[in-house]
Amino acid sequence: MARIIAIANQKGGVGKTTTAVNLCAALGETQRSVLLIDMDPQGNATTGSGVDKESLEQSACDVLMGESSSEQAIVSPEHIKFDVLPSNSDLTAAEVQLMTEPGREQRLTKALESVADRYDYIYIDCPPALNVLTLNAFVASDGVLIPMQCEYYALEGLTSLLRTIKQVQAAVNPRLRIEGILRTMFDGRNKLSHEVSSQLTEHFESKVYRTVIPRNIRLAEAPSFGQPIVYYDKSSRGSIAYLALAGEIIRREVSRQAASVKPTTVPDTVVSGA
Repeated sequence: MARIIAIANQKGGVGKTTTAVNLCAALGETQRSVLLIDMDPQGNATTGSGVDKESLEQSACDVLMGESSSEQAIVSPEHIKFDVLPSNSDLTAAEVQLMTEPGREQRLTKALESVADRYDYIYIDCPPALNVLTLNAFVASDGVLIPMQCEYYALEGLTSLLRTIKQVQAAVNPRLRIEGILRTMFDGRNKLSHEVSSQLTEHFESKVYRTVIPRNIRLAEAPSFGQPIVYYDKSSRGSIAYLALAGEIIRREVSRQAASVKPTTVPDTVVSGA
């Protein structure tokens, strides 16, 4: 059975989609079977995986609305070692329609029941908002991976996200936990980056991944070619970082299975100064 992880942060521009695409590709390089679900109407994870979002016959929208099964909508992009449940702007319509539907928060959970045993990992790229699409992702997931830049306002947004996770944990999905916090777009020359990074590790301890994703031009270029960085430039700093993250995630999973760790309680707030 797959481990299902939502990649979420209500603040945009933190490397959420970049992480979703490149982590899936890096895990695929380790011979793990991986599914990437694009739950963002912008469809950036779809195009970043080499899929034309404008020519989709079936998408995440159809799956959530019950008009297609996950098996029918999942695609396997050529030359990429992971599958994709793609999306495009149609997902905005699904979001509106789901607002009045009974059991709306369970749609994705039910859609994944028939495919979860095919994969080792399922990652869900969430939109940069705490809406019904994100809620579906949280209800379906075992954990939440939180990408964030090491800057002051990122800490403020994290507090709100943690409260939402805790509410979902208490009301709908008790197995939901913080999978990990990933420092992205890290600039080692910036004093504030180091200060915020220190606060994160002090407050969240082992929940913060040791791997840090640096600012990297090649990493920023890769989406325009519809390729994850491990295919676009495997020797780049960005590629090396995501391959290292994949290794760290696999090691954590092995340790978790060995220790049978129970879900942890989500803290209510984080420090807000830097």
